[in-house]
Amino acid sequence: QVQLVESGGGLVQPGGSLRLSCAASGGAFSRHAVGWFRQALGKEREFVASISRSGNLDYADSMKGRVTISRDNAKRKVYLQMTSLKPDDTAVYSCAARHTILTAHDNRDYTDYPYWGQGTQVTVSS
Repeated sequence: QVQLVESGGGLVQPGGSLRLSCAASGGAFSRHAVGWFRQALGKEREFVASISRSGNLDYADSMKGRVTISRDNAKRKVYLQMTSLKPDDTAVYSCAARHTILTAHDNRDYTDYPYWGQGTQVTVSS
């Protein structure tokens, strides 16, 4: 099993930046795809970005150009760098992991992920 802990959330002004971190323990981390998802109050959980085992990157259209996902398997961490943040980006951001085959690149469906962190709040407000 993989345990995940997010950090890096907080209050930021519109146009600002944040870097979220997802630290993993347990399991063979390098054999897992990792995704970031967010859920705003009263809204459905939505896909933000994912990185596959082989390093393939995928971004939600709403976030493309404003977020960068990366992973450091040696440190067992995944990062989500967010820039040009907007009030609509306010949400709880969670990372999730799932064991996949090497060539699996479609990691957008949150129901495919068995392992989740507790989430970190991101609030974009002046």
